[in-house]
Amino acid sequence: MKRVTRRRVSQRSDRTWPSLTVGLLTLSVLVWGCNTGLKRSGIPAGAQTVLDAAIEDIDAGRYDKVYDEASDEWKRQSVDQSKSTMQTVRDKLGRARTRDLQTAREEQTSTGPVAGHSVTVIYQTAFDRGEGIETFTLIEHGGRWALAKYYVSSSGLR
Repeated sequence: MKRVTRRRVSQRSDRTWPSLTVGLLTLSVLVWGCNTGLKRSGIPAGAQTVLDAAIEDIDAGRYDKVYDEASDEWKRQSVDQSKSTMQTVRDKLGRARTRDLQTAREEQTSTGPVAGHSVTVIYQTAFDRGEGIETFTLIEHGGRWALAKYYVSSSGLR
């Protein structure tokens, strides 16, 4: 009886092994396939580069540069309005000290706040004089990403 028992265990493990191998292979392909062409939190690499530059420019007070490199959607406001809005945030809240990524959402829409291929990134941000939620929206036109919207929600701005 011991031989029969051993054989059954051996045969069962032989049948489980291919299923396990196929399952792990499938999982590996899915994980790899879902991550190609993406950078941090599902943000396309080109959008991440533009976002990082925009954040650096906003933090450094280079508001003219932010405006010059922004999308046409951003430029529906004047350069003076753009600068004034960002300066008001700086004056009331101070410098951004830390940003904690809350969500990043990539969309392809024909309507909405920004029509087309866009990415909306939301941070919980600690400023010198308060907390806030920063929302950045980037849009892609002709393979080029640009900042389309920047919004800060904070009780310190009231």
